[in-house]
Amino acid sequence: MDLAFLHPLYEHSGPWASVYVDLSRHAEDTAHERELTAQAVARELAGQGADEATCRAVREAVDELRHASDPHGRALFARDGEVVLDPPLARAPARGSSAQWAPLPRVSPLLELAGEDPVCVVAYIDRKGADFELRSGLGSQEAGTVSGRQWPVHRTGSSDWSERHFQLRVENTWEHNAAEIADALAVCQEETGADLLILVGDARERRTVHERLPQRLRGCAVEADHGSGSRLLDEEVERARAEHVRRRAQEDLDRFLAARTPGGEGRAAAVEGVPALVEAAREHRIDELLIRPDGPDTHREVWIGEDPDQLAVRRTELKTLGEQHSWSARADDALLRSVVMTGAPAISVTPALPEHGDDTPAGGLGALLRWS
Repeated sequence: MDLAFLHPLYEHSGPWASVYVDLSRHAEDTAHERELTAQAVARELAGQGADEATCRAVREAVDELRHASDPHGRALFARDGEVVLDPPLARAPARGSSAQWAPLPRVSPLLELAGEDPVCVVAYIDRKGADFELRSGLGSQEAGTVSGRQWPVHRTGSSDWSERHFQLRVENTWEHNAAEIADALAVCQEETGADLLILVGDARERRTVHERLPQRLRGCAVEADHGSGSRLLDEEVERARAEHVRRRAQEDLDRFLAARTPGGEGRAAAVEGVPALVEAAREHRIDELLIRPDGPDTHREVWIGEDPDQLAVRRTELKTLGEQHSWSARADDALLRSVVMTGAPAISVTPALPEHGDDTPAGGLGALLRWS
């Protein structure tokens, strides 16, 4: 996951209000309920010590969502009387709306609720072309059409020489159209940044297009077992998207497990546990952070300074490093700030790891390292 969109949250010092608003319920009294939610989160923040200007900014921002059409919810991050970031959520908060006031923005829930939302292009393929549909947790929209050669596209049953020649032309038309569809699908993927391609149509047509995709896209393309022209149901698309997330998480976990074993120089390329992760973050060596949200280490207390790489397990460590001002923070939030602001732009964060027994990071936090 590219976390560059979080940069605005770390360009200013805290404390921060982090609010997750559940917008999944739609009824006649929805507007009134959301107005009450706006008042409730403002009171909750005030009770935690938030300043009046920030409470007012959050209350007004939530109140403006009274008639919002968001299907799931919204996250709001505010400080000093201003809402700095308000990304939509791909899933509703499991425990309803919530608000927190802390030295760092409470970002970890966002990784589960908005981060792993793979965008997919569904390609409805037939012999003459294809229609593309863009699907995500926020809905669907048309994404283009490609039309190939329109004739000849149907075989005949005759064994006459002229008919066999005609059938060869039909085969050539199919091959030509499959190549055009594959090229158009590659362009659509690049323009939309889709993570997953779902090919729908007759088995031969799906397979022919799949084989003609660029090599870089074949691994992220799946075929749906539907006849030509049929539309995928929402639950079928969701199953494909969920399986894509699970497969990606499993790949990340497999790389982590392999990297935990020390290499030729006696150093492991992966670490787990808060002390080791804090040290790696200070040295700018975290390449990919793995988070299991329910892990006990995620809410463990660490100490942070003003800069992203100023963090320590004990407050006295920061003083030893020359930091005069320090605050306590959750380990997951402190590590996320560090990797976002000091790491490589391609750092990915795994919001949920598949069940893997005792092999997962024991406390819920682990990292792949870079040594340069």
